[in-house]
Amino acid sequence: MKIDRKDQWGCSSRFVKGETVEKEFDPAHAAAHGYTREDWQSVESPELTSEELARLRPMRQAMPDLHAALTQARKRGPERRKTAVSIRLDDDVLAKLRASGPGWQSRVNEAVRRMVQQERE
Repeated sequence: MKIDRKDQWGCSSRFVKGETVEKEFDPAHAAAHGYTREDWQSVESPELTSEELARLRPMRQAMPDLHAALTQARKRGPERRKTAVSIRLDDDVLAKLRASGPGWQSRVNEAVRRMVQQERE
């Protein structure tokens, strides 16, 4: 019995009695993602066996130093806590802020921060 299915990348696999026969090359997908038929054919990627699957561990356990470095690299700027508050703004002010596009709340936060810092000086 043949079963066709698509994987997470949109590539078709053909199965016969539970065994993968061959993944089909998709020229449109290849063009969109920058690989050729030769690239596709040069990759041999057999499915993992049950024993191999049983030995897998999360990256943070298998490579803790690398995991820590990558996790640290993802953090942006100094860690600041933010608290949700409710304030009343004039309708025209709020409309203008929202019209300025994504990130308007962060820009308001920075404007308030500058105002508070100026008052301290």
